[in-house]
Amino acid sequence: MSRKLTKFEDALEKLSRIVEKLEEGNLSLDEAIKAFEEGVKLCRFCAKKLDEAEQKVALLLKDQKGEVYTEEFEQENGGENGF
Repeated sequence: MSRKLTKFEDALEKLSRIVEKLEEGNLSLDEAIKAFEEGVKLCRFCAKKLDEAEQKVALLLKDQKGEVYTEEFEQENGGENGF
């Protein structure tokens, strides 16, 4: 990554652009490998940020006794996959 990313949304947007470039198929092999490597780094960054968010949510869902409880997430569209 050329600069230190701190926001999940920025990393996800950059990852999306890399995927588009790779899917176009116009990169040389060296460019494609470099783009892929950057994409892997961005993917790991995003996964780490999502894990951190999940941990924060779990802390917020602890009851007064300190036990974690779960609640089923209701999707707006009503389908299993939100579609």
